[in-house]
Amino acid sequence: MSVVRTSLKLFIFAVVTVLVVLLLRQWMATKQYVFNKEDVAKLAKQYAGQDHEQAFSKVVVELRKRYPGHILPDEDLQWVFVNAGGWMGSMCLLHASLTEYLLLFGTAVETGGHSGRYWAEISDTIISGTFRQWKEGTTKSEIYYPGDTIIHGVGEATSVQWSAGTWMVEYGRGFIPSTLGFALADTLFSTQDFLTMFYTIRVYAKGLLLEAGTLLTEAGVF
Repeated sequence: MSVVRTSLKLFIFAVVTVLVVLLLRQWMATKQYVFNKEDVAKLAKQYAGQDHEQAFSKVVVELRKRYPGHILPDEDLQWVFVNAGGWMGSMCLLHASLTEYLLLFGTAVETGGHSGRYWAEISDTIISGTFRQWKEGTTKSEIYYPGDTIIHGVGEATSVQWSAGTWMVEYGRGFIPSTLGFALADTLFSTQDFLTMFYTIRVYAKGLLLEAGTLLTEAGVF
């Protein structure tokens, strides 16, 4: 009887999991998004080749004009280290929700490792430096330069390498909470830099709260 009961529980769990995944996929396929990768890439490309700090400042100003209420205020912008897949970089989160994020990303030193495999599509437009990508199933890598946009598709995995001084604008669309496991794993099990983990979770929570407040305001609740 215990075997039957266990099997039944596993079957129910599997069915519920499949239903949740299908519902999430349907929701993400039909919902309205704030950003799209083409507009973000076009905006970032305007400032490619410039000093990255000046370029980032211009990108943030322009984003606030185009998407009022969706970009974190200056007092909440913070550069936070990211350790994941063997590489180390730094990010400055601009927008976050359950299905989208927009951030500034890069590294001051050469670094590389595993890209991660996500339930999200990620696009990066390079402002400065170079980015090398080795795609799964191939035997050659490709190098990208300022102004180029790299698309990391849902479920894909690649080897990635950034040269020192590479900075980019990154946009992600998908089920964003599914990316946090990879983003935090090295911090949790390797560096044990729990202060950085706190910063990461805090700024993501701020992004969620900002987006929730904007949606409620637009809906006339406030």
